Amino acid sequence: MPQSNQDFVRFAIDQGALRFGEFTLKSGRISPYFFNAGQFQTGAALSALGGFYASALIQAGIGFDMLFGPAYKGIPLVTATAIALARDHHRDVPWAFNRKEAKDHGEGGSLVGAPLAGRVVIVDDVITAGTAVRESVTLIRAAGATPVAVLICLDRQEKGQGERSAVREARETLGMDVISIASLSDIESHLDHQGDAGLKATVAAYRDRYGDAIGV
Repeated sequence: MPQSNQDFVRFAIDQGALRFGEFTLKSGRISPYFFNAGQFQTGAALSALGGFYASALIQAGIGFDMLFGPAYKGIPLVTATAIALARDHHRDVPWAFNRKEAKDHGEGGSLVGAPLAGRVVIVDDVITAGTAVRESVTLIRAAGATPVAVLICLDRQEKGQGERSAVREARETLGMDVISIASLSDIESHLDHQGDAGLKATVAAYRDRYGDAIGV
């Protein structure tokens, strides 16, 4: 896997955002690993995370004009990404986020930040059911802008209730790119380098059972 992917997996483990063990997911599946972007809890960690997001977006080579972060986890993530784009890549782009509930006083409305315009990249942690992405797409299109991609930390490469993963479903049904900093394949490569055959076998068995084969 690329060096940047290796660096991110190690960084996520060091921060406690990526853990191994036995975890019951919302779907009821028992997963041998768990990812929680809420564990990036310091200024330094968030700054580094923004750097990974910005690099992944630039490396994807897509055209974009601004960033959007879905409430709530997407708010610090889109902020960190916008800062890193300006700091590391000399791309000073506008960004915005939404409120869960529209404000009925002051400036009002459900959107905060720059007006939604042009080609918009949605910044979030992961795609599970895809609900936040669909809601974001609706908001962006209602404002007359164009959602062009979703930028996430980790692609679990795992099918949902059907045979498609949430990531592949977003690509196919919404017609957008999905860019991830890392994926389950990168986690498996990390375990290979660590020589942890037992854990690698457990993760591989989980992937064999629940993996989105087409999305791998």
